[in-house]
Amino acid sequence: MVGLTGSLLVFYVEIDEVLNPTLQISADAAQQPKQPYETWLHALNQAHPERTAAWRIELPRHEQAMAVARYYKPQETQHLHFAPYMVWLNPYTAEVVSSRFWGQTLMTWLYDLHYSLLWDKTGKLIMSIIGGVLLILLLTGIYLWLPAPNKWRTALTFKRHSSTARLIFDVHKLNGIYGLALLLLLVITGIILELPDTFNPLINQISSLYQMPKVVSNPQQTPRISVDKAVNIALQYHPQAQLRWIETPNNATGSYRIMLYQTGEPSQRFPKTMVWIEQYTGLILASKDARQSGAGDTFITWLHPLHSGEVAGLTGRWIIFISGFIPAILYVTGFIRWQQKRAVKKAR
Repeated sequence: MVGLTGSLLVFYVEIDEVLNPTLQISADAAQQPKQPYETWLHALNQAHPERTAAWRIELPRHEQAMAVARYYKPQETQHLHFAPYMVWLNPYTAEVVSSRFWGQTLMTWLYDLHYSLLWDKTGKLIMSIIGGVLLILLLTGIYLWLPAPNKWRTALTFKRHSSTARLIFDVHKLNGIYGLALLLLLVITGIILELPDTFNPLINQISSLYQMPKVVSNPQQTPRISVDKAVNIALQYHPQAQLRWIETPNNATGSYRIMLYQTGEPSQRFPKTMVWIEQYTGLILASKDARQSGAGDTFITWLHPLHSGEVAGLTGRWIIFISGFIPAILYVTGFIRWQQKRAVKKAR
């Protein structure tokens, strides 16, 4: 189940667009200029005036895609570890097209199933244990497979014109051997991603992790600067970077957080280059250049792109998509092989 849902989640944003055609903008409509970011925020506030804290807005992935805004701690789902309110907004008209909670769409529901078995923090712990069990199965499987010195060729190929039992055995062993590196990568990164509160302190002992700055804006008589001005300040600070996310001030003392992608970062969708900007004066309060991160932060930054295949672009994503089927093949063929051996033992 985890492998198959993981395969779907590699392309969950694209699948979500296919399942919800209203979230796609027509080619003709995409020819007009986009509305200013400040207009986007105004539309969000008008549509949801009760949500007065920060919005985190993801820029459209392509010209016909919607902008997606997340309100991270809505009152309705405060009891859950992660269940933001999501709003799809047409960047050309600033029209709010759809609003749903995380978990109410098929793909976000599958994400929670894959990540936490729909059991929030308890499910994450169970998932990490499942990952540990799979890791043991992989390592013991390799031990059982190890051939004699003169049997390597046979151990790495299908035996032609063989029986059904032999075919099942070969499918099982070859999927395990040739998929081993990918499965180990997915299992190990998955376990670490499931339990950041456990692993991050350990990583910090080896290489100090970046501590998010505590930035504060001083409330003034003047209104806050526009979202567009804050974005321009951040892009002037990193002129070669590309805008990916905009986080608006959480309250009167909050600040803008602008998330940018720089060439060389492993994830284009979730980059780690950030600029914090004072909401009244436009002063840069803090910044983080992902390309200058220490070993610990670099390790953590690479986990998710490796797990999803994004680090290797579309090719990497397809490889991870295919690898998600390997656990199902291993379990089905392993179960059949177990039954075959039981039948032989019983006959004897």
